[in-house]
Amino acid sequence: MTLHFGIYPGGILGDDQGIVHPVRPDAPDRITEALDALQGDTATLYVRAYRSFAATVPPEPPTPADPATYLQRGRKLDLVLQFREPSGELEGWLEFVREAVRTGGPHLASVQICEEPNADLPAVDGSTPNVLNALVEGVVAAKQEARALGLGLAVGFNAVPTFDPADTFWSELGSLADDRFLRSLDYVGLDFFPDVFRPVAAGQLADAVTAVLTAFRRTDLERAGIPGSVAIRICENGWPTGPGRGEQRQAAVLETVVRTVAARSADLNIDGYAFFALRDADSAAEGLFHHFGLLRDDYTPKPAFDTYRRLIDELGRR
Repeated sequence: MTLHFGIYPGGILGDDQGIVHPVRPDAPDRITEALDALQGDTATLYVRAYRSFAATVPPEPPTPADPATYLQRGRKLDLVLQFREPSGELEGWLEFVREAVRTGGPHLASVQICEEPNADLPAVDGSTPNVLNALVEGVVAAKQEARALGLGLAVGFNAVPTFDPADTFWSELGSLADDRFLRSLDYVGLDFFPDVFRPVAAGQLADAVTAVLTAFRRTDLERAGIPGSVAIRICENGWPTGPGRGEQRQAAVLETVVRTVAARSADLNIDGYAFFALRDADSAAEGLFHHFGLLRDDYTPKPAFDTYRRLIDELGRR
């Protein structure tokens, strides 16, 4: 089964404490050059971008600042709409979603509603009150707008793996997941970073990835009443280099993860994979979150860049 491939074309967005800003500004020409190389001659490539909604405080700036710059050679936008209103009030949120669909129009491949709503961390939406209602109503609004405009874009949301058996996110979502929501939902994204925060032996990585994917499909999504006909896609996955973390190991992890995802794509209905991120936030820093890029912060490639280019060429949807 072939996959849609994508990438976030910037440096890191945040860590468990908040936003991490790259030390070098975006260089659109260098980013475009890198995207062209990854895409190759025939494969499609999705460009991941983030926009944030907040009504009572200044919203976080969109990133990248102008994603349309990178939508050349048939590339399309994988747009994330974050719910960051600290009061939890939905006023203005649904119009924000509809306006994003209207503005993106045919340039959109997919719209993701909320960012990691089951992760209670400052940089993502799980820390925002009322996020489940924002998620359900946002998915419905995005799909209604897309249908009204005759757009074939995919609408979904994402989550991180749930390892706590007492976690209630999926059961609470299931109580809100009415027919309107399920008819509007095209995919559920998974953000996961094996061997980053919990070490995994190299020989066990494929099995660990398979276990996470299987549990996500057959435990988490089933608890929410989400059927197998709704696709899974990997929305964010990566492995940072840096002190004690070699660049060749990054390439090997990427190869193992992508090939494992592709091997389970038919069984688990997985339709896509996106790498996070294109370049380092700060290649000279010691922090884990500064080194997730396929490129260093000066846009020179690490070995994993060529690995991803080759995997897209072999496994990507034409």
